[in-house]
Amino acid sequence: MPQDARLERLLDFLRRSPTPWHATANMAERLEQAGYRRLEETDAWRLMPGDRVYVTRNDSSIIALQLPASPLTALRMIGAHTDSPGLRLKPNAAQTAAGWLQLGVEVYGGALLAPWFDRDLGLAGRVQVRYPDGRLAGLRLTVDRPVAIIPSLAIHLDREANNGRAMNAQTEMPPVLLQGGGHADFERLLHDWLAEEHGIEGLEVLDFELALHDMQPPARLGVEGELIASARLDNLLSCFIGLEALLESDGTQGALLVANDHEEVGSASACGAQGPFLGDVLRRVNAQLGEGDEEGLVRLIQASRMISCDNAHALHPNFRDRHDAAHGPALNAGPVIKVNASQRYATNSATAALFRELCREAEVPVQTFVTRADMGCGSTIGPITATELGVPTLDVGVPQWAMHSIRETAGSQDVAHLTRVLTAFFDRTELP
Repeated sequence: MPQDARLERLLDFLRRSPTPWHATANMAERLEQAGYRRLEETDAWRLMPGDRVYVTRNDSSIIALQLPASPLTALRMIGAHTDSPGLRLKPNAAQTAAGWLQLGVEVYGGALLAPWFDRDLGLAGRVQVRYPDGRLAGLRLTVDRPVAIIPSLAIHLDREANNGRAMNAQTEMPPVLLQGGGHADFERLLHDWLAEEHGIEGLEVLDFELALHDMQPPARLGVEGELIASARLDNLLSCFIGLEALLESDGTQGALLVANDHEEVGSASACGAQGPFLGDVLRRVNAQLGEGDEEGLVRLIQASRMISCDNAHALHPNFRDRHDAAHGPALNAGPVIKVNASQRYATNSATAALFRELCREAEVPVQTFVTRADMGCGSTIGPITATELGVPTLDVGVPQWAMHSIRETAGSQDVAHLTRVLTAFFDRTELP
C-alpha cells in the first residue's frame, strides 16, 4: 500500500538522520534522485524556468526550489527545521570519574532530561579534519551502535527519585563511555570511528560538533499500527512530509521548501530562520527570473504564502487538563492549525482560511490548537520568517505526544493527511 511505503521511508529517514547534518544530507540525496540540481552559494547561479534546484548552508539547512515554466509571480513555501533538542558534546568532552571515561555534555534546546537515562546511546555529528596532504574538510560521523549510557542512580540510594527531584545536567548527565579510559582514549576513538566510516587513515581531528542519539530504532506501534515512535519527530517529521509533498507535486507552480537549523535554540544564526539564508536565495531568484529589482522582490514575497510546519501538542490521555477544553488535538485526526494571539505562532484568520480550504479540497480533517490562557506558548520558525521577510504565514503541524523527549509519539495516519494538504498547496494555481 502507498501509505505503508511512505511510512517505511519515514522510519528509514528518521533512523538515518541523528543530527541536522545527516538530515540535510539525506534530504539532498532524495532531491538529487528526483532530478534536482545542487547549487553552491559561492558560484554564479544560472537559473532557467522549469529548473529544480537546491542549496545548503552550514551543511545543516537546506532550500529546495521548483521553478515554474511560466513567469515567476509567486512561491508556495513550506518551512520546517532540521534540529531537535538533545545532548551535545562539549569541546573538551573527555572526563574521568571512578575509573570511567565519560563525556561532558551540554543541553541543546529545551530537552526533557529524564528519558535520556538508561538508553543505549550512539554518537553522531560533524568533525573537522586535516587530511595527510594538508587539506581541511568537514566529515559526517555516525557511530551507529551503542557506545555510551547515562545510568540512573538506584532508588535505594535516592528515595526521593520519584518525587519530582530536579536533575543537574552538569553533574548527573555525563554518559559513561569506556572503563579504565583516559582523555587520550576519546581522541583515539574518534580517529578509529572516522577511519571505519570513511576508510581514511591518518586524519587529524581539529574540531567537532557531536551529539548523542538513541539507538532504539523508530517503530510503528499500536495494535493496529496507529502510532509512530521515534527520536526527533520534532521536527524531522515535518521535514519528511514537506519533502514528500514537494516530490509528489505536479511541478507546474513555483514551490519552495526550506528546512532551517537552530530553531530549538532561537533561530539566530547564519543558517537559522532569523538569519539571511532564505532572503539571500529569494533575492538571487528574483534577480534572474523575477522583476529583478527591490520592488519586484517585495511583490514576489507578498504574492507568496508560507506554511510553517512544526509539530503540535496532542491531547494527552493522562493530562487532559493541560489543554484548553475546546482545543485538544487528537492523533490521527488531521493536521493542526496553531494560533496564538501574542504572535508566538504566525497564523491569522486569512492564512488559516487558506489552509482550511486546502484541507477541504484534499478531503483531510483539520484541527486547531491554542494553549491554555494560564500557560506559556512555544514558538516556531513561522513568526521569525514572517518578521524577516514579511511573507503571509501560518503555523500548522502534526499532533504528537512527548515533545522534546528522546522518544516522541505521533499518529501514523497524520503523515498522509498533512502530505496530501501540502501537495495540494504546492499544486494550487491561485493563492488568495
